[in-house]
Amino acid sequence: QVHVVESGGGLVQAGGSLRLSCVASGRISSTLSMGWFRQAPGKEREFVAGINWGRGRTSYADSVRGRFTISGDFAKNTVFLQLNSLNPEDTAVYYCATGAVSYDYWGQGTQVTVTS
Repeated sequence: QVHVVESGGGLVQAGGSLRLSCVASGRISSTLSMGWFRQAPGKEREFVAGINWGRGRTSYADSVRGRFTISGDFAKNTVFLQLNSLNPEDTAVYYCATGAVSYDYWGQGTQVTVTS
């Protein structure tokens, strides 16, 4: 009954940009926390960026800080991730997650591939 859908992934050259979107729908009482994670082949899923509407704070992994920007619309249960200055190390499946406090609801992911 809760659906999280990411979109916007694709193939891009190093140095390029992409904008990912995530929309959560269904019986969601709160999307206090929304964030992005990614998982590269053979690697563990890692945190990329998050936004806590209640605290009014955003956070970023060190590897993406200064290059990626998370934003969104709390009322629409929507977040975006602007990915700039992409490099091949950013290649991964990007997942959107949300929840009241913890990340309880997850999307299926969207593939981001960055070529040299």
